[in-house]
Amino acid sequence: MSADESVPMITPESQLAALTAERDQLAAEKADLYDRLLRRQAEFENFRRRAERERSEYLQYAAMDLAGLLVPILDDFERALKVETGDKNYAKGVEMIYQRLWDTLKKMGLEPVQAAGQPFDPNVHQAVDRVETEEVEDQTVLEEYQRGYFFKGKLLRPAMVKVAVKP
Repeated sequence: MSADESVPMITPESQLAALTAERDQLAAEKADLYDRLLRRQAEFENFRRRAERERSEYLQYAAMDLAGLLVPILDDFERALKVETGDKNYAKGVEMIYQRLWDTLKKMGLEPVQAAGQPFDPNVHQAVDRVETEEVEDQTVLEEYQRGYFFKGKLLRPAMVKVAVKP
């Protein structure tokens, strides 16, 4: 065998085929990298939106715990306002503090649950007493024992109520 026979001949067609295959491989790698880049960008954008939404929700409802702690104090003020006292200045001072606390909580997003005279709703009312009566419709709230509250549309505490039932 001669030296010329062992070396394959490189023809322009084979060079073209090799370059075309290399070009196709590089184009496929480029398309794959571009696809991965777009996916990473979309994942990052989704993460950014989710983090922003969670941050916004956290800030929006961060005061919910504080409002939950202050609601029993509001209840205590309401009970104090119902007590008769001989000292009118003291009563006026308690009323002013109560009103200021109530206005502040209201600005933060606290809203009372409607109870007395309303149809019983187990999502916002907690029935602690049932009274058989025919004077009002069945499942109507007769009395509110403890006021319930919403905080920015979410139930903070259900209202404790007395409910009418048909005998």
